[in-house]
Amino acid sequence: MKRTTEKNLMVFSGRAHPELAEEVATLLGSGLVPTQAYEFANSEIYVRYEESVRGCDAFVIQSHTTPINEWIMEHLIMVDALKRASAKRITVVLPFYGYARQDKKHRGREPISARLVADLFKTAGADRLITVDLHADQIQGFFDGPVDHLMALPILADYVNEKYGDQPLAVVSPDAGRIKVAERWSARLGGAPLAFIHKTRRTDRPNETVANRVVGQVEGRMCVLVDDMIDTGGTIVKAAEALMDDGAAGVIIAATHALLSGPAVDRLKNCSATEIIVTNTLPLPDDRHFDKLTCLSIAPLVSRAIREVFEDGSVTSMFDGHA
Repeated sequence: MKRTTEKNLMVFSGRAHPELAEEVATLLGSGLVPTQAYEFANSEIYVRYEESVRGCDAFVIQSHTTPINEWIMEHLIMVDALKRASAKRITVVLPFYGYARQDKKHRGREPISARLVADLFKTAGADRLITVDLHADQIQGFFDGPVDHLMALPILADYVNEKYGDQPLAVVSPDAGRIKVAERWSARLGGAPLAFIHKTRRTDRPNETVANRVVGQVEGRMCVLVDDMIDTGGTIVKAAEALMDDGAAGVIIAATHALLSGPAVDRLKNCSATEIIVTNTLPLPDDRHFDKLTCLSIAPLVSRAIREVFEDGSVTSMFDGHA
């Protein structure tokens, strides 16, 4: 009796953002595994794979978009189904990691929900996580296993450099806590000077800041305002206005995750920014598109990371050792 040692890569997609998963699978030269997924009358989720997954190297792609709790639950059920069907290794691919902003306690009696999400995936049977631009680096330590933390910075920065590189640039962090990310941007943009927005955030009211002040020299420069996500748009729009008031020649907003909740589209449409550049880690319905919005595909980055993991290569090498 002979036993095959050939590895078998299989890509699975939840229903949250199938377009991204299909693009990733195409770049890998692999189709998505046919999957049944639906809700029962009481909204319980059912998942079943229509092919054998025994012994495979499984990559399960799901973006945690609205309604976020539903898609996280589906993601967990998909992992559990793979574990019970004897998949050899299960890698959870989260282009956007749900609850990432709840990574620590700001006040007493609060949860650390980002840790809970990591624990849930481990319990479901995940061996590894691949995610893009976590809100806080320490979330990598919440999962008991390998975590590949991908950065969209090369995709976004190369676009900015190609389109605006002939102008004097400044890289601006929306707060002091993201200066390290801004430094990476600066290096990618040829050493553009750094600035940041000093702000006060209310811990008792989400998505609200109460003060903005520019720290750094931005006068006469095209400012690249960089962040990991845009939710309601309030913080980033206030920062853009503060830069213009301080004499910036213009503002470009660059963010990985376009949540664009509630009033975000109207705020961004009417703000002074020249262009808002995001990636497709989250689905963007037609009513969230507008003229100033540019959406770049994250699929080449995710597919390359999957290939490196599958072939036991180095994900860190994708980022010149900075991942």
